[in-house]
Amino acid sequence: MAPSSSSVKSHHVAVIGAGAAGLVAARELRREGHSVVVFERQNQVGGTWIYTDDVEPDPLSVDPTRLVVHWSIYDSLRTNLPREYFPFVIRSGKYRDLRRFPSHREVLAYLREFAKEFGIEEMIRFETEVVRVAPAAESDGEGGIRKWKIESTEKGKNDHRDEIYDAVVVCNGHYREPCLAKIPGN
Repeated sequence: MAPSSSSVKSHHVAVIGAGAAGLVAARELRREGHSVVVFERQNQVGGTWIYTDDVEPDPLSVDPTRLVVHWSIYDSLRTNLPREYFPFVIRSGKYRDLRRFPSHREVLAYLREFAKEFGIEEMIRFETEVVRVAPAAESDGEGGIRKWKIESTEKGKNDHRDEIYDAVVVCNGHYREPCLAKIPGN
C-alpha cells in the first residue's frame, strides 16, 4: 500500500527526459506531493517517438563535432506490440485507426495529450540539456548522499546553471548515441 501523501516529506526532484517514462515519473512524483522539474533537451515532449526526416551526416558518430541528428524511428514505423498493450492509445478514440499496431504518430500524439492533461508541460524546461549530475557536497551523516547537483545548459546559451535537488530520476533513454563494438585491428 502506498503511503498517504500527508505522511510523505515533499522533495525537490529532477526528472531528466520528457519521453514516456519521464512524463509518467513527473506525474506520479507530483501526485505524491513533490516539487518536480523536468529537463528536456528537445523542444517538445515525446522522446524517442519524435520523428524527423533529417539524417545525420556521420551515422557512426565518429566525428565529435558533427551535428547530432539521431532518431530511432522511421516514417512508416508502427509499434511492435499490438494496441491492446497500449491502453493509453486506445483510451482516446481520436487517435485510433483500425490497424492493430499503433503508429509512432499515435504514440507521440498521446504523449503530448498526456503532458497537457496532467499539467506536466508547466514543469518542463525545454531545450535544456543536463550536462552533469553529481553528489552535492552534503551527506546524510551515514555515508549516503543527501542531495544532488545538476549542471544544465539551455540551447543557444553558453552559461551553465547549477541546482541542487533531493533526488534525480533519469529517464533519458539510450538511443542518442550508437554503441560501437571495439574490435581489435580496426
